[in-house]
Amino acid sequence: MSQPRLMAIHAHPDDESSKGAATMAHYATLGRVRVVTCTGGERGSILNPRLAGRTDIEENMHEVRREEMRQAAEHLNIEHHWLGFVDSGLPEGDPMPPLPEGCFSVVPIEEPVGRLVAQIREFKPQVVTTYNELGGYPHPDHIRVHEVSMAAVKAAADPEQFPEAGPAWEVSKVYYDVSFSKDRIIAIHEELERDGHESPFQEWLSNRGKAPTRPVHARLDVHEYFPQRDRALLAHATQIDPDGFFMAVPRDIEARVWPWEEFELAYSTVGRSDEIETDLFARIEI
Repeated sequence: MSQPRLMAIHAHPDDESSKGAATMAHYATLGRVRVVTCTGGERGSILNPRLAGRTDIEENMHEVRREEMRQAAEHLNIEHHWLGFVDSGLPEGDPMPPLPEGCFSVVPIEEPVGRLVAQIREFKPQVVTTYNELGGYPHPDHIRVHEVSMAAVKAAADPEQFPEAGPAWEVSKVYYDVSFSKDRIIAIHEELERDGHESPFQEWLSNRGKAPTRPVHARLDVHEYFPQRDRALLAHATQIDPDGFFMAVPRDIEARVWPWEEFELAYSTVGRSDEIETDLFARIEI
């Protein structure tokens, strides 16, 4: 029996839980959802102050993050696949240092494209979600995810490319996740201030409030899956502070003011709607 199949392509473990997680939990109740994580997050720092200085974690970051990802996938009820590349890290400095040899962002692009084509042809998703050309934010691995995702979707449909990866498969739609939008931040920030709460978004608005707004072509009310999203986020204990930014908004306020996750339609073989869609699978024959 045919069913909806959604593939979400991400750079690091924890990205899937902070970008479109409630949407994935929703579609996991209707069909199959597979997250492809391109790197192991090995070069990630410990961002949770409760775990800061834990040498047992620092020395085993690869294994720790794999276990965190396993738990997050269970909370979201999704399938998961590691694409098998090494985290590039986030370069800092002026001038910027070169990226580490052999990391995801510098390996020949044909390598990750070929591996992702094999995943697409095996899983046969009608819909793929990924990052826009800016990576959502300018982390080199996020930008490379965009490049690899779009190239792999095109190549997967061409039987002459990567024939060893299985029979060709044409993805019907590709969406960019744009849920962490300026409109969302402003709406929640203003509601928090009206209710007398301290907003965690003041600094973000000051530093990034002038970022361009991305178009929204799909908006899904998935607030009933926010608890699963939060459990998945907290499973990434090295990356998420339970008292920090991601968890600071009272969930009743969030659900009331902004119960949606939003997406920008980047590619479609089934046309486009003049209205904002409420289903990523709209117009696709399942």
